[in-house]
Amino acid sequence: MPHEPKKRHSRERKGERRAAIKLAVKKSIKCPNCGAATLPHMVCKSCGFYKGQEAVKTKKQAAK
Repeated sequence: MPHEPKKRHSRERKGERRAAIKLAVKKSIKCPNCGAATLPHMVCKSCGFYKGQEAVKTKKQAAK
């Protein structure tokens, strides 16, 4: 015997329930090396530095 709801919920009630489910904006910080916006605890995509040390060589640095 399948368990089904006894009454149908209206569109308004469904919307009220789903209003609490929303996307959160990710927090970003300034890279101390170049000043670009990056995610915390991640390597900077523009300069490749993490905690003041070069972690990844970027295309810009490889061209030089």
